[in-house]
Amino acid sequence: MNGLRAVLVCLVITCAAAVSSAAAVTSSSAVKPSWSALPVPAAAPPVTVSDLAARGPGEAWATGYENASDGPRPMLYRWDGTAWSRDTTFPGAGEPGWLGKVQFVGKEVWIFHNRAGEGEILRRSAEGWSAVPLPQTLWTYQDFTAVPGAAWVVGEDETGLKVLHYDGSNWTTQSTPDGVLFLMGITARTATDAWAWADTDTGTTVLRRDGTAWRDAKVPLPPNSNVHTILLEPSGRITIGGSQYTDGVARTYLMNWNGHAWRTTYPPLGDTYTEAMVRGPDGALWLPVRSDRAFQSKYARVDGRRTSYSYGPERTNAIDVKPRALARAGPALLSLGTAEIYGSKPNLMSERLGG
Repeated sequence: MNGLRAVLVCLVITCAAAVSSAAAVTSSSAVKPSWSALPVPAAAPPVTVSDLAARGPGEAWATGYENASDGPRPMLYRWDGTAWSRDTTFPGAGEPGWLGKVQFVGKEVWIFHNRAGEGEILRRSAEGWSAVPLPQTLWTYQDFTAVPGAAWVVGEDETGLKVLHYDGSNWTTQSTPDGVLFLMGITARTATDAWAWADTDTGTTVLRRDGTAWRDAKVPLPPNSNVHTILLEPSGRITIGGSQYTDGVARTYLMNWNGHAWRTTYPPLGDTYTEAMVRGPDGALWLPVRSDRAFQSKYARVDGRRTSYSYGPERTNAIDVKPRALARAGPALLSLGTAEIYGSKPNLMSERLGG
């Protein structure tokens, strides 16, 4: 009798373990993150997305412009962790112009604003919106970055390249090394650690400012290449994305600085433009790529030497779905871009992975 009881107990334990294991597998597959569509209030199409930045899972901002009968109008959206809403309370919201890069400076949000041709920095604090005008009007406003204690705007006027620096109170103009023709982009980790990528008379060059002057950073870029973006991470890691041209054909390259040396890889991304590349919550690099499905977006995940792909949700009657910008929002990834539905002009779309 005792032997039979022991056998029954073992069978019960074995069955319970099997059921528990099956439940765990089912649960794991049920919570596997996937891309889902997020509603976005419509703008006047066709629309153009400039930037997307997130402070955390409950705050993200997306910028760009929509089209009115007399030209572009600035476009600003806010994500509150649940839904997208449009913000029209900032200065110049109803005037011609466009919004560019979004930066988080302390507890504030800073956004570059082209207001009828004149540049300014929009600042949102607990008291609301305010604007910091640039000291001069430029022909082109190429890029903007801001950190606590400093901000830069780069562009051109009738005299050539301009690097405008703001220290929180005053604007000054900074000089660049001889041979620099144009600054294509700028980013910063701190007020004394800023990086830029430039077109020079010898090709593309990466510059660095250490708080005193702009200098050649001596980055060994691939021959015949350009730079799309530079990611400066709090850990000290740096990632550069760009394209290298061989016999007129472009291929994407990634360069990583691990604190000791630069390492260059060529993931199978074709000629993907890497400006929207971000470090995801899983530690891998994520970026939108050209989709082979007209009705779905496509994203690449680059983790060391391994590259994998995922698709956004199917969109009925879509003929072109283009994620334009990505941002890490806590444990999730947010994207913002445009979707063109058959017979209509491109309008806004947003997708989320995880969360």
